Amino acid sequence: MQLPILNVLSPDLPSAASSDDSVEKMSCGSAAPTFEPSRRLPAWLKREVPKGNANHFTSGLLSELKLETVCENAKCPNRMECYSQKTATFMILGNVCTRPCGFCAVSRGKPEALEMDEPDRVAEAALRLGLKHVVITSVTRDDLPDGGGEHFYQCVIAVRQKTGAAVEVLTPDFIRHKHGLDRVIDSAPEVFNHNMETVPRLYRKVRGPKSEYRWTLELLKHVKDRNPAIKTKSGLMLGLGETRDELLECLADLRTYDCDFLTLGQYLQPGPKYLPVVRYVPPDEFEELRLIAKSMGFKKVASGPFVRSSYHAREMAD
Repeated sequence: MQLPILNVLSPDLPSAASSDDSVEKMSCGSAAPTFEPSRRLPAWLKREVPKGNANHFTSGLLSELKLETVCENAKCPNRMECYSQKTATFMILGNVCTRPCGFCAVSRGKPEALEMDEPDRVAEAALRLGLKHVVITSVTRDDLPDGGGEHFYQCVIAVRQKTGAAVEVLTPDFIRHKHGLDRVIDSAPEVFNHNMETVPRLYRKVRGPKSEYRWTLELLKHVKDRNPAIKTKSGLMLGLGETRDELLECLADLRTYDCDFLTLGQYLQPGPKYLPVVRYVPPDEFEELRLIAKSMGFKKVASGPFVRSSYHAREMAD
């Protein structure tokens, strides 16, 4: 039987309101049954659209500079909030991905040629938005000899030279392009993020047949081995059918490989052709998991229904 994550606080843990982040090692306990969520979102997943002109400014600037964002392409629920704060996560290497991930709304197919002036345009947008912490992600480009590593490098360097901002990269797995991965590491981003996304049992169903759970861990280790000053970061989506034990084993694996930062958020189905939500995880359970993760040694943990890989990334990096 595939047990879901518990939806109650363990008696071994402090309440969410407790100021003590120390947590005793806990057992799995009994679990509630899995269920098919209704089409109506629970109350904690409903939010107001931010008001003001800043989101129009951000959207207009991105359009003017012909830049892609993961905010738009992945249908992120935080897009309007981030745009209203004049921030966005730049998505480079085009807007067509070569991987058929079961959870992601980014288009997949045959990508177009690289735009060699994209690093300059990303840097210009970061400057005009006044960003002090710039997050750069990309589609997966298995078609390129280096997986897009050199282009990543050029974007990081361009942003740093033009703005002086800290840079966080959120990369694909470079599973057959280790030299491309090395080139990204050579740019020395302050934070190197590569998402685990889900537990091993669901890995290929969620991330596609080319993905490998052990390689995700090896990638994070390789970053640290090559440049110990870089902070590493990873994240998982919850609600895809993972069990509590499976999730905690993943977190333990990440700490074994010295991952510094962790994000945990609710998976939301972007459309009918994508993987369904198995369960909506309530906010108090996300808080419980934050405390558990902190007790494992993660330096920073962001855990909540709306948390995404680059959501409030600057606060975590600071």
